[in-house]
Amino acid sequence: MSQLKNVEARILQCLQNKFLARYVSLPNQNKIWTVTVSPELRDRTPLVMVHGFGGGVGLWILNMDSLSAHRTLHTFDLLGFGRSSRPTFSRDPEGAEDEFVTSIETWRETMGIPSMILLGHSLGGFLATSYSIKYPERVKHLILVDPWGFPLRPTDPSEIRAPPTWFKAVASVLGLSNPLAVLRVAGPWGPGLVQRFRPDFKRKFADFFEDDTISEYIYHCNAQNPSGETAFKAMMESFGWARRPMLERIHLIRKDVPITMIYGANTWIDTSTGEKVKLQRPDSYVRDMEIEGASHHVYADQPHIFNAMVEEICDSVD
Repeated sequence: MSQLKNVEARILQCLQNKFLARYVSLPNQNKIWTVTVSPELRDRTPLVMVHGFGGGVGLWILNMDSLSAHRTLHTFDLLGFGRSSRPTFSRDPEGAEDEFVTSIETWRETMGIPSMILLGHSLGGFLATSYSIKYPERVKHLILVDPWGFPLRPTDPSEIRAPPTWFKAVASVLGLSNPLAVLRVAGPWGPGLVQRFRPDFKRKFADFFEDDTISEYIYHCNAQNPSGETAFKAMMESFGWARRPMLERIHLIRKDVPITMIYGANTWIDTSTGEKVKLQRPDSYVRDMEIEGASHHVYADQPHIFNAMVEEICDSVD
C-alpha cells in the first residue's frame, strides 16, 4: 500500500488544477480513497468518475484537468480496489453488486453531494447504471464509457466477440483463479509482467510518463488482497459477461435520467448495446457515440476527443 501511495503521488503531481486527496470514512468503518479536483467550483453539478476493473483514480490523469475546468470533479477508488478499504464481499452476484452500490451512495452522502453527473468506465459503468436504478434522483446525467456487463451472453458461440489477447494469455495461466492472481504470484516481477501483458498502457500515457510509472501503478493497485476482484468474479459469468446482465434492467432507470454511451471504435465490448438501450428506453434521452482510433480504454486512447465529448455533455447540465 505504501508503494501504491508513492507511485500515485507521482501521477497526481501532473495535475495543474487545485486538488484535494483524502480518505472518506464511511459509517461502517470502510474508507474510500477520494481525489477532488477544482473543489472551489461549487456552483455547478459536480462530475463523479468511476473507474473500471483493476483500476484506480490515477488512470484518469489524462482527463482530470480538462474535465474540472468549469466544475468540481470527484473520482475515487471503488471499495475493494486501489487505496480504498478491502472488505470481504458477498459471493452472491446480487449481493456483491449491492455492496458496491451502497458504498457509492454512502460515499455520496458523506461527501454532501446532492446530485451529480455520473460517469463510469467498464465495470464502473455497470455499477453506475445499477446505482442510477436505485438512486435516480441523485443522477443528473449518466455517462457510460465502454460499459461492461450489459448484453446477454449469446447462445451461438459465433456471435461472441473474442476477449483481448492479453486476457486470454492471463486466463491460460490462471484457470479458475481470480482474474489478477498471476500478479500476486509474480511478486517483484509483477510490474514487468504488467508491462509485458499490457505494453499499450505505457504508450497511452507516454505524454506524461516516459518510464514505467503507469505499469507500477496498475501492479500496486492489484498486488494486494483481491477484495473487489473477488466480488467482480462473483458478478461475472465469464470475463465479458455478467451473471445479471444490465440490459435486462436498464428500463428500470427513471425515464427523466438522460444516458450517453461512449465507445471506442476498436473495443472488444459489444457496441450494439447502445442501440439496444435506446429500444429499452423509447421515451428517454439515450445517445451513443463512438471514438475512432480508441479501444476499451477510450479515455486514454483518445483523451482530447473523449474530454471534449464529456465536456459537451456536462455543459448541458447546470
